[in-house]
Amino acid sequence: MPKKLLYLGSLLFIISVLVLNIASLQQFDFALVEFLSTQRTAHLNQLAQLLSVLGGMPFVLFLSSLWCFYWAWYKKYTKIVFISVGLFGSIAIAWLLKSVIARPRPPEALHLVESYGAAFPSAHSFYAASLGCLVIYLSLQHPAHRILIVCAALWMVLMGISRVYLGVHYPSDVLSGWSISFIWITLWYLFCTKYLQCKPIHKFR
Repeated sequence: MPKKLLYLGSLLFIISVLVLNIASLQQFDFALVEFLSTQRTAHLNQLAQLLSVLGGMPFVLFLSSLWCFYWAWYKKYTKIVFISVGLFGSIAIAWLLKSVIARPRPPEALHLVESYGAAFPSAHSFYAASLGCLVIYLSLQHPAHRILIVCAALWMVLMGISRVYLGVHYPSDVLSGWSISFIWITLWYLFCTKYLQCKPIHKFR
């Protein structure tokens, strides 16, 4: 699993960087934003706006806190460290890259929700993929591991599409958020298991 996510993250990152630097690909990037804006309905708007709230930093921190309390109940402190460093590292990396790259968002006329900071990478997509990867690695020996992978992937995809649908991100912003989180969480997982000897990470309970 780690190798697959590293390869996938590297591939998606290369694609997102190419789009960021090639004019013709940037036009295609914008065309996808415009296309999704023409597919809007009242129900889809409500769903996308709900995802915007659920995928934002406040709710992600709240959800992660509940997750850590769960592991604290079972005295699985290694897992709490793994989740906490993984998540706060994701937040720091996402906003550092936003400030450094400073890519403008799509035109404000297309926005359906209020947005903060630059476009690249998409923080919502970054958080969604980070949480998904944390779930995947912490459930490696869980009987429902494959189901959890599907749920994590579905969450990432829905969050990414919703950011483009809402008009606040380009598809390449979403790809970069996914890709960098895949790489970051996987490297953090490999570091924990190899250098910190965090063997409990391999066990669900």
